[in-house]
Amino acid sequence: MLPLLGLILGLVIGLFLNIDIPSAYSSYVAVAILAIIDSIMGAIVANMKKEFNVRLFVTGLLGNGAIAVAVAALGDQLDLPLNLAAVFAFGNRIFLNFSVIRRMLLEKYDIWKANTRKQDGETEMEDKE
Repeated sequence: MLPLLGLILGLVIGLFLNIDIPSAYSSYVAVAILAIIDSIMGAIVANMKKEFNVRLFVTGLLGNGAIAVAVAALGDQLDLPLNLAAVFAFGNRIFLNFSVIRRMLLEKYDIWKANTRKQDGETEMEDKE
């Protein structure tokens, strides 16, 4: 839960500070932000599974960010949009982690099972018998 609070706090601070980023650095900032969001989503999943490790989180955050920025820089040097590879990879992992979080929350609060019983035609009276 702490990474999610940090993300929200960072977003609120970023909205109020109004920092202009030069267009030359926009691809670097974009992939770095995606790397950060990916790491935070992974940390939330790990925390929900009771497997969170601070060292893994920090090294993953820094490592993913460094690789993403390096790929974007290489793409700029070669005049190729290599930053799209990082965008695809991180975007895919963000959506996968979101689906895992969603399923875990549905199972935790028993929303998933209640809806499937209603779809199967079961009623509360049948469940009690």
